[in-house]
Amino acid sequence: MTPSDNTAANFASDDAQVGVQGIVHGDVYYYAVAPDSPADKKFEIGVRFLEGGAAGRGLRLIDEAVASGYVTNQVCFYWPLAMVSGRTRRELSAQEAARLRGSDRFLPLSGDDSWADGVRTIRRLLDAAEKPDVDVRRLMMELDELRPTQRIMILRHMELFLDGSIKDQLWHLTLRDACKQQKAGSRQDRVWKFFQPEPAAPLVRQPEQPTVPGATWLRAVAGTLVSVPATAHIGLLLVQGGRVSALLAYLLSIIGGCFAARAGLEWRFRSGRRQAMDEAYAPAPRPSTDTPPDRLARRIDHQLAYYLAKYMPNGMDREVWLTWTAGIRRRIRDEVADAYRDMGFKVDAFNWLIRRRAAEVARRWDNGRLWSYRRELATPRRTMATAVLGAMALAAGGAWAVSGALQTGGPAGIPSVVLAVAAGWIAGSAWLQIALERRRHNADISDFKKLSAECDMAYDLWKKRLADKPDDGEMAAWLDCDRKVLLDEALRHYRLKMSDVVAYAFIEARNGSATRARIQGGPWRYRKYEMKIFLITADGVRQCNARLHFADGTFQDRNRLNYRFEAVTAVHVRQADDNSHTFELSLMDGQKITAQMIGPELEENQESEDPEEVSEVSLDAAGLRHTLHVLEGVAAEGKAWMTRERRRGANGLDDPGCPAA
Repeated sequence: MTPSDNTAANFASDDAQVGVQGIVHGDVYYYAVAPDSPADKKFEIGVRFLEGGAAGRGLRLIDEAVASGYVTNQVCFYWPLAMVSGRTRRELSAQEAARLRGSDRFLPLSGDDSWADGVRTIRRLLDAAEKPDVDVRRLMMELDELRPTQRIMILRHMELFLDGSIKDQLWHLTLRDACKQQKAGSRQDRVWKFFQPEPAAPLVRQPEQPTVPGATWLRAVAGTLVSVPATAHIGLLLVQGGRVSALLAYLLSIIGGCFAARAGLEWRFRSGRRQAMDEAYAPAPRPSTDTPPDRLARRIDHQLAYYLAKYMPNGMDREVWLTWTAGIRRRIRDEVADAYRDMGFKVDAFNWLIRRRAAEVARRWDNGRLWSYRRELATPRRTMATAVLGAMALAAGGAWAVSGALQTGGPAGIPSVVLAVAAGWIAGSAWLQIALERRRHNADISDFKKLSAECDMAYDLWKKRLADKPDDGEMAAWLDCDRKVLLDEALRHYRLKMSDVVAYAFIEARNGSATRARIQGGPWRYRKYEMKIFLITADGVRQCNARLHFADGTFQDRNRLNYRFEAVTAVHVRQADDNSHTFELSLMDGQKITAQMIGPELEENQESEDPEEVSEVSLDAAGLRHTLHVLEGVAAEGKAWMTRERRRGANGLDDPGCPAA
């Protein structure tokens, strides 16, 4: 076989996972809560939203649980964290500030446990932020002695809220824990699993049932009913004539015919099946199958081309490899498309099967077994010899027997000879067609069972490999650690202490076409992020940008931008008709700083989800609420905002400048 030179294929690169536009995991119980759910369920889901970065939704659910009378030490711990998470004191309304100050009255502690210890530490931190003479070192020691669960949550959610003398010490502990937790939990080995859809069970195309036309059956039965009596009559004539030698030739022809029929059937089946597979595996595209017949087949074909190129043997040219495997790709594409066409699955659900089939092609090439069917279907010489010798015995013995019958019976034997030969030929060719079709079906059944067993085994292995997929809370925790590590880089670059920063804000947006996924009801997570951090200092705005490769928590393409307060003219979020949300910050010189917060809704919306709620949760988790508060203040008031913000921070929760609810 010689591959053609005019093969073209499209490939995905980097994070552009072919065929996957947006994965929504069906973990319906992770974030799902009904209006009539019990209070403890609402609290549980509220905590999950808080851990996932959507503090606004989390606070509402925890508030509903408290309003229903559900108060435990754990509730007392998470409620103030949900209230202050991702916010400064200026962002609290007067009513919220009053509730936070008086939380010990409607959230009383009961007994001593690790949650109660955490609650006491939270309340002391809130008090210390308003008392300049507090013993910060003792308070930090108390915080550091908490169990990791409580300490990490406090540091994560109170980071923006606390100010004053405690700010630098709290940042030191926060950064220490962030660096320690950034790669925890086998992050590099597990993050990619979050972006894998729930795999669809393996399906293999069912073999075609034997199809024998009625006319063929008629020829076989009629020919047999005619040829058998005619052949028996020839034998009877030989017995009546006492022609022993002709009778022996007669028996030899029958035995030879049986051996020839059996060996010939095997020979014909093997050669025909090998020829059919040669045509199916032919490298050169066939006009009838050059273009996939429908959208599903085209998507599968695209995926196969991508994975075949990915698993290409070492030293092989890509175009040559894809040309050599063009026929195999067509065969696999048609098999998979036929199996899943009416099942309602998207391609990404059985993408694991496509990848496995492509990898198997590469392995068979490496093992020298890609075209092993040619050896397996080659007809053994013994079978060929049996077929030839049997046919010769049939012809020679038959001729001798016919001659003897004609000599014995005279003209009366002619009709039997003619009918035996003609009807035998008709019956033999019909029975051959029937037998070949049954052999084809049996061989297809055998291949089907073998492929099904292999796919079932691969499916079980893939399910086990995805068993430790991280939940949304883990994804959010890792992302929060990345943000803090990048913030520390910015502080060190500008030689700033945390107390030198009046306020800071961040944007976590999707980078380009990076793969995205989310749990039903939760925010979008991305393989790659465009991170933007805005530091508000006495000298202006310090902006740091970096591209985050989320799988391993590494940053690339760092760049920085500095501008005065007065340079910021506007900041807003633009929502397009396709439900994409883009953050835009305009500078006086006409420059626009943009980030796509939510990409176009390319996947079908889940019937049980409200797109607006999904957008709200995603934007909240991406830090938009606090970022807009900070940058809108800078755009509206300029440097005066920074001065007022510092004064408000010093005044604490009693700041009369807090807006009304």
